[in-house]
Amino acid sequence: MTRKLETEYGKITIPAEVIANMAGIAATQCYGVVGMASRNTTDGLVSLLKKDALNKGIKVVINGGQITIDLHIIVEYGANISVICENIVSNVRYSIESMTGFKVKEINVYVESIRVDE
Repeated sequence: MTRKLETEYGKITIPAEVIANMAGIAATQCYGVVGMASRNTTDGLVSLLKKDALNKGIKVVINGGQITIDLHIIVEYGANISVICENIVSNVRYSIESMTGFKVKEINVYVESIRVDE
């Protein structure tokens, strides 16, 4: 799925994968976020994704000019999860809207796991 914008200078096309990468970078820059988790958790196992696979933990739906983003994250132990999620929503919304000019309708954050460092 792509988002298209037409101006007097030409057409701009942004694929959903690019928006997912932008959202992943913005989310992982937030304090308390260890990384993105894989979306395929049917077997109950959650794996931490590497930096080059950020978009696999993110689902982007573009519908009628509005963007909905689902983020699956792993947080560090001891951090306030509600504050982390509010910070992620704010940071991702600002990043996507300022870089693309498109409106973000909804951002859903799913905390898949907590990482404990020893």
